[in-house]
Amino acid sequence: MVNRFSILAFISLFCSFGLLAQSHSQKETKTVLLPNGWSITNVGRSLPLGDLPLNIAVSTSKKRIAVTNNGLGKHYIQLIDTKSERQIDSIIIPSSWYGLKFSSNDKKLYASGGNDNVILRYDLIGNKLKLNDTITLGKKWPNRISPAGFDIDEKNQLLYVVTKDNNSLYVVDLKTKKIKKQLPLGGEGFTCVLSPDLKELYVSCWGCEKLLIYDTAKEEFAASIGVGSHPNEILLTKKGDFIFVANSNDNSVSVIERKTRKVVETLNAALYPDAPAGSTTNSLAFSGNEKQLYIANADNNCLAVFDVSQPGKSKSLGFVPTGWYPTNVKIVNKKIFVTNAKGFVPLTNFQAPTPYTQGYDLKYRQEDASKPKSVHSIGELFKGALSIIDQPSKDLLAAYTKMVYQNSPYSKEKELKAHNDVGNPVPMKVGDVSPIKYVFYVIKENRTYDQVMGDVKEGNGDPSLVMFGEKVTPNQHKLAKDFVLLDNFYVDAEVSADGHAWTLGAYATDYLEKMWPTCYGRAWDYPGEGRRAIANNKAGYIWDACKRANISYRSYGEFIIAKKPTISVLQNNYCKTFNSWDELAEKDVNRFEQWKKDFDSLVAIKKVPQFNTVRFPNDHTEGLRKGRPTPNAHVADNDLATGLLVEYLSKSPIWNECLVLIVEDDAQSGTDHVDAHRSTAFLAGPYVKRNFVDHTMYSSTSFLRTIELILGLAPLSQHDAGSTPLWNSFTHVPDFSPFKSVPSNIDLKEVNVAMNKWQQKSETFDFSKVDAVPDLEFTELLWHAIKGDAVAFPGPRRAAFVRLSERKDDDD
Repeated sequence: MVNRFSILAFISLFCSFGLLAQSHSQKETKTVLLPNGWSITNVGRSLPLGDLPLNIAVSTSKKRIAVTNNGLGKHYIQLIDTKSERQIDSIIIPSSWYGLKFSSNDKKLYASGGNDNVILRYDLIGNKLKLNDTITLGKKWPNRISPAGFDIDEKNQLLYVVTKDNNSLYVVDLKTKKIKKQLPLGGEGFTCVLSPDLKELYVSCWGCEKLLIYDTAKEEFAASIGVGSHPNEILLTKKGDFIFVANSNDNSVSVIERKTRKVVETLNAALYPDAPAGSTTNSLAFSGNEKQLYIANADNNCLAVFDVSQPGKSKSLGFVPTGWYPTNVKIVNKKIFVTNAKGFVPLTNFQAPTPYTQGYDLKYRQEDASKPKSVHSIGELFKGALSIIDQPSKDLLAAYTKMVYQNSPYSKEKELKAHNDVGNPVPMKVGDVSPIKYVFYVIKENRTYDQVMGDVKEGNGDPSLVMFGEKVTPNQHKLAKDFVLLDNFYVDAEVSADGHAWTLGAYATDYLEKMWPTCYGRAWDYPGEGRRAIANNKAGYIWDACKRANISYRSYGEFIIAKKPTISVLQNNYCKTFNSWDELAEKDVNRFEQWKKDFDSLVAIKKVPQFNTVRFPNDHTEGLRKGRPTPNAHVADNDLATGLLVEYLSKSPIWNECLVLIVEDDAQSGTDHVDAHRSTAFLAGPYVKRNFVDHTMYSSTSFLRTIELILGLAPLSQHDAGSTPLWNSFTHVPDFSPFKSVPSNIDLKEVNVAMNKWQQKSETFDFSKVDAVPDLEFTELLWHAIKGDAVAFPGPRRAAFVRLSERKDDDD
């Protein structure tokens, strides 16, 4: 049985209640537009957390909660008093990840030690945590274990731990701290929960779409139950008669009857029935009487609320707005506590960072000494926040529900009809005809708008932040002048691991979002670009969409390692002579020649694919490594290759039906006066407007949506389905005149010869893998290499884009 949410019921509900039901303490709500086009509304109180908080543990007495922070910066556990809503302690933990649990007497707190491969036990002395014991599962990284969730059988003194790297269940004797058993899971583990009678342990196999059942008496797995994609959190009723499992890749929750071991219903937690992936359902909590279920939808920035008083006959009640990317929800004494992994912009609580902080130097209260006093790396820019929301009445829930829908750019209507410009070369809906038949999607690496285009007076740029201006990038400047200047484009990602997923798949899974900070910060194991199956989108990438629609496609360097594809859809659809990353040793102009040779062979036999991805990565640069190309030479090489490709296409037989789109997969920790996500993007083709400035706000998914509409592809996720396509940059009156590239002003053979501290630091970086270089340090290095030591590095900036409203009693 599948329970589907009825949008018509909620439209009626809105008309009845509106916003008049808000309590006095929640009348003023701040709604902020995010760089991905979604918005968030702060309806409760808030406390500052670290980056990437993943879990909340509630003490048995319910007097305290603990929060684990697991991001790129310092890892630590925060202890919070639930009555006063204040932090009472904070303790640094060297490495952590998700697992967190109080003992039944509230005197101990256990925490996962992440890549240190330990479980740590803290004693609670008064309101302070003190590390007391360490349970070791194995040697530290690079020994791949990585404990995730766990549960404790206090009666029999057993610890059950699941792991996400060696995909195992560990059973540990707490008296001796010895491992009794280690059993394979068949996929990455997320968490495990004991039944109230301690007879069974339920394990969410994150990477195998199953709930595993472990018989604690027989000490073996007894059964498995198929659930949705990426099962993560597990919630049992107090009696243990029903099990609820969140499925992040399916926007759903599986409801399982324990006695029969059958799924009795599936709750669709998305905002609309039959919505594609993209809600990222990843946490569950019951109200005190267990009649209501609260579900955290990370990528919808909300909680879905269901009446589950009769499992099998559950019904949707509405939604509650949260902060950015809610990862965990718990309910204590009618207060809803939510960890928002990327925080609030702005935060309203006096204890939190000020609403507009210039992007760095975030100030915290003096007693919170464990937190860094300033942040620069884009990963650390996302300081988490704890929302504290009073459990809403029926009327207030209706008002909250309306807010959530207002905050979403996605709707079924927009999925089916993207815009209203009749006759535009970008069709209004999938299936309409476009005069564009061939699409070339060029993907580059890691630049912000101001770094490259900040010197263009027609755009919203800051000349003081320019590092690779027109002298270094004349072709990109010419593309912006001859065609369209896009000065309001934002990447959806933070780094390359999620950047290539967003750029080519319109979604980054919960695995990618929760794993890349650990991989980048504490253990190098790049999870993106098809290297781990669990990280791939359920709907695949745009090549998968092409395959489903019978559209021909080809990859030049994207999702290719050592000239072999990392995903099966590219197996016979890639250029075997095109060099991908390859330590940046290959010049992009050489990659252009490799592409040109292959392209010519396809033109000759009239088999040019309709969709082509081309990777030009050298604007990443190698810093000041001695004997390697200078940053200017690398970026100029990338710029020339881009110009040559557009020029060659513009003189080819297919130009009249051609479109070129050029983006960065991410901007990382680059400098930009608007936001660390703002980046460069370019368009070229006969149906692209000439000499036009387009200030429309676009994101990575806008580019995918545009490609999909042109080629007749269904959206891959809610995010491209709801994004604004680039129709405003197109014209129905074509201009077939070719583009003329310009020679480089920089000697592409120019190499680094300087001997200084920045050169020495460059020698310590590993350029053989994507993003193995610390992004903040590398960006700062590039800044000083170009600007000199006298000019202070400004760091990246995080913006509250638009304060859309400060609602009081209006119902607009």
